[in-house]
Amino acid sequence: MRIAVNTRLLLKGKLEGIGWFTYQTIERIVRNHPEHEFFFFFDRPYDPMFVFAPNVTPVVIHPQARHPILFYIWFEWSVPFMLKKYKIDLFLSPDSYMSLSTKVPTCLVIHDLAFEHYPEHFVLSHRLYWRHYSPLFARKATRIATVSSFSKQDIVKYYGIDANNIDVVYNGAHDEYKPLDDNERITIKTKYADGCEYFVFAGALHPRKNIVNLLKAFVAFRKRQPTNMKLVIVGRMAWKYEEVEEMRNTMPFKEEVKWVGYMNVDELSKVIGAAYALVYASLFEGFGIPILEALNCNVPAIVSNTSSMPEVAGNAALLVNPNEPEDIAAKMHQIYKDENLRHQLIENAKIQRQKFTWDGAAERLWNCMMKCV
Repeated sequence: MRIAVNTRLLLKGKLEGIGWFTYQTIERIVRNHPEHEFFFFFDRPYDPMFVFAPNVTPVVIHPQARHPILFYIWFEWSVPFMLKKYKIDLFLSPDSYMSLSTKVPTCLVIHDLAFEHYPEHFVLSHRLYWRHYSPLFARKATRIATVSSFSKQDIVKYYGIDANNIDVVYNGAHDEYKPLDDNERITIKTKYADGCEYFVFAGALHPRKNIVNLLKAFVAFRKRQPTNMKLVIVGRMAWKYEEVEEMRNTMPFKEEVKWVGYMNVDELSKVIGAAYALVYASLFEGFGIPILEALNCNVPAIVSNTSSMPEVAGNAALLVNPNEPEDIAAKMHQIYKDENLRHQLIENAKIQRQKFTWDGAAERLWNCMMKCV
């Protein structure tokens, strides 16, 4: 069988949520199924590291699709042409976009419908594109995969898709995310947190990640609790981050917040692994991979009580209302003061994390793909 894969988010040094999903699942699928031919559709020059095996043919398709007009050209003109050219039997698109102009069976991965819940958090051009095309994509797809039971129900609710046509494949965490020994933790704390314990947040910084309320919560925590505890924030400034920048420059205890920017997985795994706890008070997530990454490192978590996050965290996290900085601060104080609670959350994490692996995700995604044909 000849299988085409939309790999436009496989960008060296720039892998984030959906990019990591694509990398981790497709690498396994390609290696596990050498009997099939895979055609990787990139929208720019690719790095050879993403050509995972001899049964992969990389194809660069123009234009570079990073704007709604270019999305339309790439998916409705360029992709259908290449699907015909290479006589493709199945198209897999792991980033929620697909072509309406092809008859090739398509497996579409929809990670979340955040733009339906928080449209104000997205730039107008992208929001209009998604609001118009996402329902059409969902109804056109031969079959849909998604990353949580919450997202599955969201797709059913918003787009009227039959639940039997949607498979939950979940996410996993990179193998680099594992518990650190004491010496490694000391080294990382010295490098990034002045040798002190710290809370950590990881993710691209935009309004849905709720960084302003996290900063307010940290200020409230530090005012309540005499401590040297730091807050380390990992991630690039993505979009609509002006309010975050303003608070970063004016907040009390601003010297206690360490902004370290985007990190590759080898370093990020250590920064998460050395943390006292992850604080992930996002407003909305289709899954929330940093939660699982923390659990794999034996790091307890404080996460929002919304969307998919309780599903991922299970009983290995404290739940908070992301709209209430005082609630977030109270849970930070609770986990700081109660060492027995923290250790119990770590023990719970060892069980909860077994539900989510990339091997399992790849197998479930492959089964979803095969249902298309």
